[in-house]
Amino acid sequence: DRLLELTGTIAPGGNKQILDKLDVERERGITVKAQTCSMIYNYKDQDYLLHLVDTPGHVDFRAEVSRSYASCGGALLLVDASQGIQAQTVANFYLAFAQGLHLVPIVNKVDLPTADPPRALEQMEETFELDPAKAILVSAKTGLGVEGVLPAVIEAVPPYVNRANLPHITPVGDHLKPLKLLLVDSWYSNYKGVILLVRIFDGQIKAGDHITSFATGLRYTVGEVGIMHPGQTPQTMLRAGQVGYIYFNPGMKRSQEAKVGDTYTTVGAEKLVERLPGFEEPKAMVFVAAFPLDQGDYAHLEDSINQITLNDRSVTLQKESSEALGAGWRLGFLGTLHCSVFEDRLRQEHGASIIITPPTVPFKVAWKDGREEIISNPAHFPNLEPGKNGPYAELQEPYVSVTITLPEEYLGKVIELCQSNRGEQKGLQFFTTTQVILKYDLPLAQLVDDFFGKLKSLTKGYASLDYEESDWRKSNIIKLQLLVNKEPIDAVAR
Repeated sequence: DRLLELTGTIAPGGNKQILDKLDVERERGITVKAQTCSMIYNYKDQDYLLHLVDTPGHVDFRAEVSRSYASCGGALLLVDASQGIQAQTVANFYLAFAQGLHLVPIVNKVDLPTADPPRALEQMEETFELDPAKAILVSAKTGLGVEGVLPAVIEAVPPYVNRANLPHITPVGDHLKPLKLLLVDSWYSNYKGVILLVRIFDGQIKAGDHITSFATGLRYTVGEVGIMHPGQTPQTMLRAGQVGYIYFNPGMKRSQEAKVGDTYTTVGAEKLVERLPGFEEPKAMVFVAAFPLDQGDYAHLEDSINQITLNDRSVTLQKESSEALGAGWRLGFLGTLHCSVFEDRLRQEHGASIIITPPTVPFKVAWKDGREEIISNPAHFPNLEPGKNGPYAELQEPYVSVTITLPEEYLGKVIELCQSNRGEQKGLQFFTTTQVILKYDLPLAQLVDDFFGKLKSLTKGYASLDYEESDWRKSNIIKLQLLVNKEPIDAVAR
């Protein structure tokens, strides 16, 4: 807000947190969705067009973060003067560092009585090897020191257009080359179809241009281009270095066509343009099963869920059914906060209520006649009389290979957690003197049972987790049923 006021993009003292557009963000005081805004700033008698992206900090929304990094050339690394460096600061720093962004270190909240800026600066130097002399001390609440931020950005981040007054810096893009743009985000408008937020690396784009996508090969005619300032402001053209929105005429109707991380170019220039490296989509960590309160709402709820997943690609969706609760979905989220925010958004933006139950994982049954069958609903799992062998040769469950990075002091607790979740240790190595990489094979059933949450609470949030599917392994599984009046209820079968 202070930077937008400083550049005259919004009037001072007006609406607070202008870039937090969702109700759930205002209620909880967190950022969930990355939002963008362009600003014009005069520095040493030159006007600069700056592009600001406000990203979430919480690890549950790291998909938004990696997307936003791809659309910019530098980042402000904010450290709270009273709390110092936190787990998410470390995680996001390494992401930004890997993308090669130019970092401007900032110590915020220096007006608080508990603030300890020297300690925060010392931590920055130790953890990230950033020069404390370059750090800017600010208080965004009171506006203290904020005017020093934008000059530092202009000096640190390389520009796109070379100007006579900065002869020593080579620009990073060229507006005379063929068009090359990256799709950073998309949202849906009932009137205009899918609106794309794009960063233009080379070339220029204006209404009436014909462009094509590298991922889908489909062609479109551009209807309007513009920048976010702070709302959608139409422009005659966008050129290399700008981040703006475009929509097509006729509109792009299916949001699935807008693949985030995709490269677009002018029709006919496909052979001249190198495709940009996309960014990896993060993996779901927390799974829930969701059912409508009333089966009559199924179609409406499906629309609502699809609309939210449109703007939030990190939710995975599979259909699931239960005899008691009817048809529903199995949803995968990046974390528990992500899940509860999703539920809030369904309720607030679409007026839809859902029943959320603990999720199930699929199991594989190898029958004695040689057939193999994958069962994802416990209701279809073969019943067993105690002490008897069933009609199958063996049961298998899916395993995942898990990689955990954590500070060394929590090593004992984390190994204990993995062992108690039927894990098998595969490797352990130190990659710095204090950071450890642990490799484990875990059953997927243990991972979906909020393993990530337990890991976070054991390590005060400093551990990070990544996993990939491994294989099916023989396992000793039985079905647990709950009987109500001697009748089994399948919704709660495990």
